Amino acid sequence: MALPKYKTSRANTHSRRANWKTQAAATVTCPNCGAPALPHMACPSCGMYRGRVYRDAIRSQFSK
Repeated sequence: MALPKYKTSRANTHSRRANWKTQAAATVTCPNCGAPALPHMACPSCGMYRGRVYRDAIRSQFSK
């Protein structure tokens, strides 16, 4: 495998890494409660996903 002949300068390294930007996660609104939630995941506030409740037992445990 070929190896680099010269050391890559800091300016070239930093300019190459300048494009590594983070992006905000895409969210959708929950059809049950209207809170923002990640797509294809249960809603963090009500626990609904595709018409089923997945987090009802966990939520009632912490409300005591």
